[in-house]
Amino acid sequence: MTLLPLIVLIPLAAAFIVALLDFIKDDFTRELAMDIVSGISILSALIISIVLFGNYGTYAMAGWKFPVGIILVLDGFSAPVLVITNFVALMCLLFSYDYIKKYGAKEKYYALFLLMLAGMNGVIVTGDIFNLYVFLEIASVASYALVGYGTQREEIEATFKYLVLSSIGTSFMLLGIGLVYAHTANLNMAYISEILASSGVSAGQAPASIYLAAVLFIVGFSVKAAIVPFHAWLPDAHPSAPAPISAMLSGVLIKTIGIYAFIRVTYIMLGMNTGVVPQVLRIFGSLSIMIGVLLALGQWDFKRLLAYHSVSQMGYIALGFGLATPLGIIGGLYHLLNHSVFKSLLFLNSGAVDYRLNTRNLKKMGGLSEKMPVTGTTSMIASLSIAGIPPFNGFWSKLVIVIAAIQAGHPLLAIWAIIGSILTLASFVKVQRYAFIGKIKDSLKNIKEATALMQVPMIILALACILMGLILVPSIREVILDPAAKILLDPSKYIELVRGAAG
Repeated sequence: MTLLPLIVLIPLAAAFIVALLDFIKDDFTRELAMDIVSGISILSALIISIVLFGNYGTYAMAGWKFPVGIILVLDGFSAPVLVITNFVALMCLLFSYDYIKKYGAKEKYYALFLLMLAGMNGVIVTGDIFNLYVFLEIASVASYALVGYGTQREEIEATFKYLVLSSIGTSFMLLGIGLVYAHTANLNMAYISEILASSGVSAGQAPASIYLAAVLFIVGFSVKAAIVPFHAWLPDAHPSAPAPISAMLSGVLIKTIGIYAFIRVTYIMLGMNTGVVPQVLRIFGSLSIMIGVLLALGQWDFKRLLAYHSVSQMGYIALGFGLATPLGIIGGLYHLLNHSVFKSLLFLNSGAVDYRLNTRNLKKMGGLSEKMPVTGTTSMIASLSIAGIPPFNGFWSKLVIVIAAIQAGHPLLAIWAIIGSILTLASFVKVQRYAFIGKIKDSLKNIKEATALMQVPMIILALACILMGLILVPSIREVILDPAAKILLDPSKYIELVRGAAG
């Protein structure tokens, strides 16, 4: 697993290199060098994550063995999340090449973008709970700066709200880590899981401090995941950020440092994959589904509407994981992957529109498909995907979650999820009706399609919305989704993996 640390080191090193390229005096040469360095680094991280897929194991930093040293772990849960994170990052970077020119200071943008990606990759592969916190903070700090990148009043206000609420969440996490360390005298998640399993945490016999730590983790990671009722920062942060950053925040950030880390810590490290934690996820998930979509229905700001749908769609993911059954976890992970694609595409669509029209108000749009056919077509595909219309990817993952809810004895949750999907469809009918369909307004007849570099990632993501339905083919599902369900429902498999690979 010698390639595993490169997942973090390459974008981290590239962030510093890009920042140092400011010494090049020629503007064209400097920007070209930045584009090449950032592109090669993210493409390399994506290729490595694909090459390592299925090759589960660990890497001991500095040669320190389990359970003393810091280790990186690739397992059935982290592998698909790692691939989708770097794939979406590459698409957003391609979109950024032209889009970010209107903001300036590209070296700072790329450096922060790469730093955020390095932090997310670190969260995904770390096997050490304190380093998970460190990587999470790296990703968070970079995202704070990127949300306020436009330096306008709206962006600064959104950044401040995001920073304050997110800092409260990370403070809860740090307190939880302190309580766990006080009981186990270790920070290795596999070793902690082993200790807690022997102390009877699953039978409700662990010390009260561990359950207090679980509460702190639930609150802290729920803030990062923007799950109701901890979502207050998201509706301001997403619209204020540049479109590629909105796509990264919604597409992968709230998942990697939010729901992914939530499940990793509670289900695997604490061994609480039954009982109260799944129940809390079901409750928060159900609230998020309906509250998010109802708030989205009344929005006329394109990006704010999408932001509220991020809250709603995170509800489906939380609900799937909260069912705590093999099929439920498969549905939750599948929807996590699908949402990363179609929601990133929708934010890039909104960015393309804003890039040409300089407005996010749906009432000021209309008939854009005539002048922006690629943006309009890909937006239609993404809208059908998020609404759960077959044969697009969102339909299949929602279907799995609904079936899993029925099989788990929660038919009302299944009906609830279906109602949420119907309301989602109504919301995106409004988007298509006011933004893309119909006769174009006279004031918009001179607009042009987004640039070629902005069209490429939109087309690729749209194709992914169509092709990702194939993940449910048994031979593919067994490789991509089933390993996660096995390791989340039986943390001992994670311990065996870490012990075996670490010798």
